[in-house]
Amino acid sequence: MATITKFEELEVWQLARELSKQVYPLTFIEPIKSDYRIKDQMRGSCGSAMDNIAEGFERGSQFEFVNSLSYSKGEVGELKSQLYRCHDNNYITTELFDELYKKADILTKKITAFISYLNASKIKGQKFKNRG
Repeated sequence: MATITKFEELEVWQLARELSKQVYPLTFIEPIKSDYRIKDQMRGSCGSAMDNIAEGFERGSQFEFVNSLSYSKGEVGELKSQLYRCHDNNYITTELFDELYKKADILTKKITAFISYLNASKIKGQKFKNRG
């Protein structure tokens, strides 16, 4: 397995970015753009999902990375709930809801699997590399 040196190489970050690229533009279209609370929450959760992955990776500690991945997973869960609210209020179609929810669910599962992998790993990160 190749060593990942940049957060941009992480599949979970790439998937979070793709999801954000689909969700964020929806917040500029009616009726979501006029519902300021849902608009801001959706922008925040889809952005934080990818940002937390990047932040955790850059901290250089397996423990901090797992913690940040957990936050990211929580943000994706928040986005799923927001998608339900949008669908229930007829802001988005059933087809769009299904598509975005499926992508968010896949991301949740991949983050969960990545957390399990890191927790089983003996590598503790650059921050603790040469400590006894």
